[in-house]
Amino acid sequence: MAVSGEKNSSTSFFTSKTPILGLQLYVVISATVIIMVIIIFLIFIIIRLNRSSKRRRSLSKKSSSLLPLVSDVIRENKTTDLKDNETIAILQKEVIEIESEGIKGSSGSNESSTSKSDTSSSVISGSNESTSIGWGRWYSLKELELATNGFRAENVIGEGGYGVVFRGVLQDSSVVAVKKLLNNKGQAEKEFKVEVEAIGKVRHKNLAGLLGYCSEGAHRILIYEYIDNGNLEQWLHGDVGTVSPLTWEIRMKIAIGTARGLAYLHEGLEPKVVHRDVKSSNILLDRKWNPKVSDFGLAKLLGSEKSYVTTRVMGTFGYVSPDYASTGMLNEGSDVYSFGVMLMEIITGRSPVDYSRAPGEMNLVDWFKGMVANRRGEELVDPLIEVHPPPRFLKRVLLVCLRCIDMDANKRPKMGQIVHMLEADEFPFRSEPRPVQEKDHLPPRSARTNRVQLATENGPGDDEQKPRGR
Repeated sequence: MAVSGEKNSSTSFFTSKTPILGLQLYVVISATVIIMVIIIFLIFIIIRLNRSSKRRRSLSKKSSSLLPLVSDVIRENKTTDLKDNETIAILQKEVIEIESEGIKGSSGSNESSTSKSDTSSSVISGSNESTSIGWGRWYSLKELELATNGFRAENVIGEGGYGVVFRGVLQDSSVVAVKKLLNNKGQAEKEFKVEVEAIGKVRHKNLAGLLGYCSEGAHRILIYEYIDNGNLEQWLHGDVGTVSPLTWEIRMKIAIGTARGLAYLHEGLEPKVVHRDVKSSNILLDRKWNPKVSDFGLAKLLGSEKSYVTTRVMGTFGYVSPDYASTGMLNEGSDVYSFGVMLMEIITGRSPVDYSRAPGEMNLVDWFKGMVANRRGEELVDPLIEVHPPPRFLKRVLLVCLRCIDMDANKRPKMGQIVHMLEADEFPFRSEPRPVQEKDHLPPRSARTNRVQLATENGPGDDEQKPRGR
């Protein structure tokens, strides 16, 4: 009876009415607890929102301070973009005219175009030739000193802004190219190892194999496979006599192979690799004139979720794209611009910047644009080439050059597209949409049965009229 009495008293205590609106005590306690929990939750959310907004403001301030102002030279160049587009349109029309005339009697070329499309589908495939080359070897500084006789001057086979390259013979009698990097004391050890290890796993027949590296103290050294036929710059600008051994066919072989290697870096890897220093001296050649892109050991890795990365501007004067030079924002388009300049160099045999020439011809890009705009494209071909290319092939390559150096980086083609443009028998499609008034008078696509009929009805200047193969 005593126990039941105690229970009844405790129950009556919680169920007793309070002065607060006559509510029972347990109701008041429950409501108070719920209100306190809600208040604490709201305070927590407000604190989190304030912190996130402060972070956003600080990040926006930092990012805005990292971007330099665009120079006046770049602004002036943008005003010429319209003129460049007109030049490209004129060149496209000329290519269509030439290819339209050559359609007759070319029915037997379907087999060759089919085989070419099969080979071009392997643009981004790596080479199986280098699978025997292992990766991960760390070379000691003592090993490399022995291989190069103490980095003696007589073993130097090349040098540039990033370092000096030595010919070296390792203890197993294998010949390698040893590149000793300059001014890399400030580069973080971890960043160097991560980037070089990732890039060192790259294997492609048009990329010079990176065999290993050395990182001791302030020394940063890269070890590449040795290519014994020099580089493209030496064969273009060296003393080769009155007739260059680089025929038009060999030059196109070098251009396409280089494009294949860069396409693999840009589109065949994750994370993708941006070279940052595409130029003729970094294109090594073997005895069969197969190109190998070198010096991508210091390239920049770019994840798939990023469209660009902001870096310190690196590259060679004359090859660096204006957008990268002015903003420091690096992406694949920067390599495309440099490749376009190098392709002009391959065609003309001229250096990107040559102060020994007349004022209007010092800058290769400006001179090249002017010659194409004045319809003097055939005069651009290197006079050391004994047999000039057919006009339709030349005009297609000139068009590729102009596309690559477009002032708008978003309009530049991808490297994989460039490979197809250089190889394909068909005229490349335009990347940007045409105005509506140009489309109105075109017949529907199903009605276009053959190219010759279109050229007669609509004129050779319509961009939708593309050859279907020779």
